[in-house]
Amino acid sequence: MSTTLVEDLDAVVIGAGFSGLYMLHRLRESGFSTRVYEAGDGVGGVWYWNRYPGARCDVESIYYNYTFSEELYKKWTWTSRYPEQPEILRYLNFVADTFDLRKDIQFNTRITAAHYDETKNRWDIQINDGTCVSAKYLISGVGCLSAANVPDFKGLDCFEGEWYHTGHWPQKKVDFKGKRVGVIGTGSSGVQAIPVIAKEADHLTVFQRTPQYTMPARNRRYDPKFIKETKANFKKIKEIMRNSPTGNGIQLRPISALSDSPEERQQVYEKAWEEGGYALTSAYYDLIINEDANKTAADFIRSKIKETVHDPEVAEKLLPDYYFGTKRPILDTDYYETYNRDNVTLVDIKKVPIEEITPKGLRTTEAEYELDIIIFATGYDGMTGPLFKIDIRGREGVSLKEKWEDGSRVRTYLGLATAGFPNFLMITGPESPSVLVNMPSAIEQHVEWIADCMEYHRKYGVETMEPTAKAEEAWSKHCREVADNTLYVKTDSWYTGANIEGKPRSFLIYLAGFDVYKQRCDEVVSDGYSGFTLSPMQVMN
Repeated sequence: MSTTLVEDLDAVVIGAGFSGLYMLHRLRESGFSTRVYEAGDGVGGVWYWNRYPGARCDVESIYYNYTFSEELYKKWTWTSRYPEQPEILRYLNFVADTFDLRKDIQFNTRITAAHYDETKNRWDIQINDGTCVSAKYLISGVGCLSAANVPDFKGLDCFEGEWYHTGHWPQKKVDFKGKRVGVIGTGSSGVQAIPVIAKEADHLTVFQRTPQYTMPARNRRYDPKFIKETKANFKKIKEIMRNSPTGNGIQLRPISALSDSPEERQQVYEKAWEEGGYALTSAYYDLIINEDANKTAADFIRSKIKETVHDPEVAEKLLPDYYFGTKRPILDTDYYETYNRDNVTLVDIKKVPIEEITPKGLRTTEAEYELDIIIFATGYDGMTGPLFKIDIRGREGVSLKEKWEDGSRVRTYLGLATAGFPNFLMITGPESPSVLVNMPSAIEQHVEWIADCMEYHRKYGVETMEPTAKAEEAWSKHCREVADNTLYVKTDSWYTGANIEGKPRSFLIYLAGFDVYKQRCDEVVSDGYSGFTLSPMQVMN
C-alpha cells in the first residue's frame, strides 16, 4: 500500500450511482466526513455507463426514484412509464445538483485496493493515482451489475471494425447507417438494442445463445393529470416502496395458475399481455414455485412468439425452453417483430458456436459473417464481480475473494456485511434482495440502515462492528433454503453466475420478499445488533 496518505475520513464510499449519492447525502447530513470515489467522469453508476441504443429501465418511473425527500420527489417529473437512460441520468444529475454532492465526489478515480489495518482499526484505501486515504468505514456502492463481461474470443484484437460492450458504451453516438452490425447476446441489453439498431443498420445479424422470454413494455407518455395525482400521493407511493414484497407496487394475485380453467387462464394472460410490463409475471402467485403453473405462462409466451414471427424456422429458434421468469424477465418494444425485417438475420450459436473473430467479422462453425461493427450484449459478472475487481483484504490480510473462495462459498450477514471485514458495509450486497426487487427501494433501506448504525456507533463509542461467523452461516443457509423452494435454482442464468465461464454456481439473492427482509433488518437493530460483534462493547439501553 502507498505511504502517501492524502486524507483521513470517517467513510469512503465506492461509486456515485443511486447508492453512492444517497449514502453521501445521508452521512454528510449526520456529520460524518465522507468522500465518494467514482471511475466515471460523472454521476449515475450503471446509468452513466449503459448508454446503448434503447437502454431503458424496466421499473415504472414513479417507483424508480428516491423517496427520502418529498420535496425532491415533487420537483422531478418523469415523462413516460418506463424511463430511458438519458432521462434517468438527468434525474441523478438533478439529485447531485439539488444536494450539492459533487464537491465530495472524486471522479475519474478507481479504488484499486482496500486493506484493513488491525493496529489502527481503519481501512487503508489505495487510489489508482498512487495515493492512499484512511477511513473508519469502507462502504461499497458498486452495484450488482457493473463488471462488464466481454467473452475472450480468439481474434478480437485483430478485428478491423469497431466493437462495443453495451455496459461500457461511448458517450458519442455510434452511427449504424449503412453498416453491417453483429449483436452477440440476447439478454436485457440485447433485446432493448436490437430493434433500435435494426431500424438504422444496413444489415443486423443477431448471434443468440439462449432465447429469452420477453414481454411487451407498452411504454407510454404520462399525461399531466397522472403526474399531478402521483405527486399528491407521495406518502402512499413511499409506503408501497418501503413496505411491499417487491418495493414497486407489483402484487402477486393470490390465485394458482392451476385453479383457473384453460379458458379463464388464457383470458388472464391475454389481459396481462395487453397491459404490458410485469403484469404477466404477477398474474398468479405460483409461477415461480410450481413447474406446472410455470409451464402455462411459458406456453402462452411461446404461442405469442409463433404468432408474431412470420418465418416458422426463425420463430422456432426464438422459443425458450427453460422455466419462465428464472432468468431476468425482459420488457421489450417490438423485439419479436424485428425478426420480420428483411435486414435482420438470426444465428443460433448454441448449435453453431462462434469459433473466432476475424479481421473482417466473425466466423461460426458453419459460416463467416462480414461485419463493420460488433456489439457485445454479453452482460456482467454479477453480484460478486464488481467487488472482486478491488483487492479488499480484512483481518490477517485475507482477501474477500479468498474468504468467498472466488464465489463458490459466499457468506454474508443480511447482505450488508461479512465476518473478518470490520466496518465494511455493502449496499445491496450478495444475499440481500437487490436485483429482484426495486433497486431504489432496496438502496434507500440499506443506506438508512448503515447510516443509523454509524450514528449508533458514534453515540455509544463502538469502534468496530462485524458479523459473527455463526450469524452469517445461519443467514447464508436461510438464503439457500428460500431459493431452493423456487425454480430459480433450476436454470443457468447470470443470477447463478452461469454466464461467466468457470464461475462457481450459486444463488446470491434473498427471495423471501423485500418487506420480510426489511423486518428482519429492523429486528437485528432492535435486538442490539444481534449477530454482530461490537467492540468495545459500550452499549447502553
